Amino acid sequence: MDKFEKLTGIAAPMPLVNIDTDMIIPKQFLKTIKRSGLGVNLFDEMRYDDDGKEIPGFVLNKPQYREAEILVAGENFGCGSSREHAPWALKDFGIKSVISTSFADIFFNNCFKNGILPIVLPQAAVDVLMKDAEKGSNARMTVDLENQVVTSSDGESFAFEVDSFKKHCLMNGLDDIGLTMEKAASIDTFEAHASQSRPWV
Repeated sequence: MDKFEKLTGIAAPMPLVNIDTDMIIPKQFLKTIKRSGLGVNLFDEMRYDDDGKEIPGFVLNKPQYREAEILVAGENFGCGSSREHAPWALKDFGIKSVISTSFADIFFNNCFKNGILPIVLPQAAVDVLMKDAEKGSNARMTVDLENQVVTSSDGESFAFEVDSFKKHCLMNGLDDIGLTMEKAASIDTFEAHASQSRPWV
């Protein structure tokens, strides 16, 4: 998993509330167990018409937001089913952080496990950042995980809270496997001892 320390990038405004995981990645794309390749189908039913052509009015189809790395979203983002494909699709598209007033718990935790930083801020702060995101590609937002601050293109800053363990994992690029591998030496020692003390196992 890539390390997340500080990100400066284009933020796309998506003020819809209750964006659920089926909207993020529809059920027909859940057959894969790969984390890559889902970005093209991110928000599929909102991005494409019935003929598979892009819908020009959808925010991520607009030229100024095609390279967006941050989403500023409405409340209760990621509600619905617990599918981990939702953060997979966001990450594969290039989204590295989502800012909202609230997230569904399972989606929120799945983001951290997949290298995405979900940020919870008060409505007033999200309103400012949403307006900033509406400026397009000329407005670059900065997300500083180490100092736990989001800064708008105009220099207005908002502090956010993040669990210290989750912060450690993101800043060091540690998913569940990476966390286990941090203990590799201890695991090897345990296994060697177990083999000597219980050779029949």
